[in-house]
Amino acid sequence: MNMKRTTSPKGIFFDVDDTLYDHLAPFREAVQETARPGEAFPYEAAYHRMRYYSDRLSVELGGAGTAAYGEAVEEMRRRRFQLALAEFGIPLSLEAAEVVQQTYLDRQYTIRMFAGARELLKKLADAGHVVGLITNGPADHQMNKIAAMQLGDLIPPDRLFVSGAVGWDKPDPRIFRHVNQLTGTAPESSYYIGDSWRNDVIGALAAGWNIIWFNHRSVAPESEHEPHHIVTSYGELERLLDELIG
Repeated sequence: MNMKRTTSPKGIFFDVDDTLYDHLAPFREAVQETARPGEAFPYEAAYHRMRYYSDRLSVELGGAGTAAYGEAVEEMRRRRFQLALAEFGIPLSLEAAEVVQQTYLDRQYTIRMFAGARELLKKLADAGHVVGLITNGPADHQMNKIAAMQLGDLIPPDRLFVSGAVGWDKPDPRIFRHVNQLTGTAPESSYYIGDSWRNDVIGALAAGWNIIWFNHRSVAPESEHEPHHIVTSYGELERLLDELIG
């Protein structure tokens, strides 16, 4: 994509987990190393259940902005592994779940971006668009992932929005409105790229943004919401953005 310098900058923001990098890889490595489930274990199915419980428990335990956010996150992290792996015949004590969780965290600091992701971010930024990230999670944890991907030279700190620092979790539309306010962008000219139906598609639509669903795992929609665009790879995303804003 040869993107010309724009005279009409758009806000283009990306999710982090399983959008910029393969979130399944650290999950697979952590479960293999700690639970040792065997070669036939359905890692991707278990991963999707872990993501489901992560989202559900985050709401139940209190999200960003609550007084007990830190403690709630730690409890959620253990419980999501207990609940998800139990569905696949692997019961975990709280202590065992903590070991899996800690191994999972450690693996997330050696992550690599999806092929084409870094190049696309650079092209968009070089073209003059407002490029940034919106991600759920504790600020220090998410910033460590961003550092592991060496994104500091592509995205300035004032365009990195982490729910734990901002005070609202996706899909709360207030986090998207907050981004618009601080970056001087408008909802109708803002695009969000993310993989999560619950957090990214529903949240961006509620805020009046243009949503590009990065459905690289070919999962089914979870509601009647309709994303504006669907892509399954960075090649598709690059071509789409070239058509939309190139």
